[in-house]
Amino acid sequence: MSITKNPYDPDVTLGSGCSCGSHSSQAEHDAAEATTSDAGNESTEDILVKSVETAVVQAVFGTDMARRNFLRAVGASTAAAAIADVFPLGAAKALAAEASAKLEKSKLNVGFVPITCATPIIMAQPMGFYEKYGLDVDVIKTAGWAVSRDKSMNGEYDASHMLTPMPLAITVGSGSNATPWTMPAVENINGQAITLASKHKDKNDPKMWKGFKFAVPFDYSMHNFLLRYYVAEHGLDPDQDIQIRVLPPPEMVANLAADNVDGYLAPDPFNQRAVYDGVGFIHKLTKEIWDGHPCCAFAASQQFVDEMPNTFIALYKAIIDATQYASKQENRKEVAKAISPKNYLNQPETVVQQVLTGTFADGLGGIQKVPDRIDFDPFPYHSMAVWILTQMKRWGYIEGDVNYKAVAEQVYLATRAKEVMTEMGLTPPESTYQKYSIMGKEFDPEKAEAYAASFSIGRV
Repeated sequence: MSITKNPYDPDVTLGSGCSCGSHSSQAEHDAAEATTSDAGNESTEDILVKSVETAVVQAVFGTDMARRNFLRAVGASTAAAAIADVFPLGAAKALAAEASAKLEKSKLNVGFVPITCATPIIMAQPMGFYEKYGLDVDVIKTAGWAVSRDKSMNGEYDASHMLTPMPLAITVGSGSNATPWTMPAVENINGQAITLASKHKDKNDPKMWKGFKFAVPFDYSMHNFLLRYYVAEHGLDPDQDIQIRVLPPPEMVANLAADNVDGYLAPDPFNQRAVYDGVGFIHKLTKEIWDGHPCCAFAASQQFVDEMPNTFIALYKAIIDATQYASKQENRKEVAKAISPKNYLNQPETVVQQVLTGTFADGLGGIQKVPDRIDFDPFPYHSMAVWILTQMKRWGYIEGDVNYKAVAEQVYLATRAKEVMTEMGLTPPESTYQKYSIMGKEFDPEKAEAYAASFSIGRV
């Protein structure tokens, strides 16, 4: 490489191509600088925008020397303003950003089970949230959770509505082959209830439930774990003193009416539908067991997240946007109207409206007003995952040592949620871990192993 003096500083030598001597031209030097500066903090979009700026400057001035002379004379800010007057630099940057965010796939299949917990995923189609983010989403009604899991794992669904324990179970291989799965967002908090058959109105004390047959929608569900927790706190062993069977949610009311089960801990609208049909009453809302507990989730394979990052983010934003809309009480009646039709929940609008607004008949002759009977908060706290894992350990769904935090942080994408929510102008919580009070007993995620072993009824 030939050596020459820097015309602006004779004490500094230059390579024949650029100011640092390592590149064949100043343009190559600038492109390398744009790519490596602030490494780790710049997105692909930032890097492309810088490349656009460099290319435009080169095009305007023609030679490296002319560009350097102009920048030294007027300064970078003045130069940028002058160029912007004669060249649509903003438009060029926007095109670069748009190109960097091009969706890998815009036509998606997203599965859902027809319950109110799936509200954001369902409403995002008729109310235009998917379209807003450039997506054409077919939301596919699915009878139950085993089918939903299997269709998700074999690739028939790009993403799906799942129960919050399911991505954890799939990832650790409990009930299925171990496959890395993610839970980017909580679909709903609260939103479940214990419903009993009308003939049991004189048995509102759980201590009277020995021999009862209960239904839950899936083994790996908050419904199962909260029912177990609730009866155990009342002195009943859920594996010895009652029977728990899995029933798809749409089949629960019919089974209650046919006397095949005495009750169920289920998602809505099937608690309210039992009241509407006159076959059951609401014993307890699950928010009375744990106020703010997670229920359902927006979930996707790690493969989908990794291989289609732009599509994933677009879908993620659509879900968060819909969740925020559903969280506002003034929107609940509109949402109820959107999700009640046959192709979605297939329920009377008045039933869905009672659930979403929290003003409802309880089946005991009363009208209750509980605005947060169901609520919508998308943030996937790691501590929620840790609690679920302790209950999976407690009841024998997973065995051996469990690295609670490692699994929680792999599956529940709280850090990504913070980034996306902030980008959308929302305010995510500062910490991804919380303590909870569940029927008066404190859960500290920092003491998960001790918590799992602290119960007098369980398998630990």
